[in-house]
Amino acid sequence: MNLYDDAVLVLKGYEDQEELRQSYLDHLGAHPDGMWKACEDGHITASALVVDPEHGRVLLTLHRKLRMWLQMGGHCEPEDFSVAAAALREATEESGISGLSLLPGGPVRLDRHPIPAPCHWHFDVQYAVVAPAGATQEISDESLDLRWFAYDEVADVADESVLRLLAATRARL
Repeated sequence: MNLYDDAVLVLKGYEDQEELRQSYLDHLGAHPDGMWKACEDGHITASALVVDPEHGRVLLTLHRKLRMWLQMGGHCEPEDFSVAAAALREATEESGISGLSLLPGGPVRLDRHPIPAPCHWHFDVQYAVVAPAGATQEISDESLDLRWFAYDEVADVADESVLRLLAATRARL
């Protein structure tokens, strides 16, 4: 199975956000290259919220280009065998934490958002990953900062998309 087929399978199995889920499937149906950054009409991205449920906190990155506190994530790469693997890879690369584990149950949310030209949309498939006990983060080149925030502090620093992802993640926990 290739990454495109995995994305279709994951989206068909995702049971929430029906209208948005269908728009992802329609986009992939119309764009065989819809997994890749080169697809200017939009492409699938994979992200993951890093959580430490034991301490009631999440790790957010101050995105270098956007200058916003966000979950870890980004573009799918040819070596990714699944959307979940892409999300885990991105979370590991951007957090510097090894030993992250995907929260069971597949994607936590979907979030489609506009991005600057030449591309138009990110069709983000959002997961959650659990940090191992004693995890230590390390800032990557894509971040200006990494910081742990208590669940109730996230609203003070992040936008609505991150708050929705946090709420969905906490409901799954």
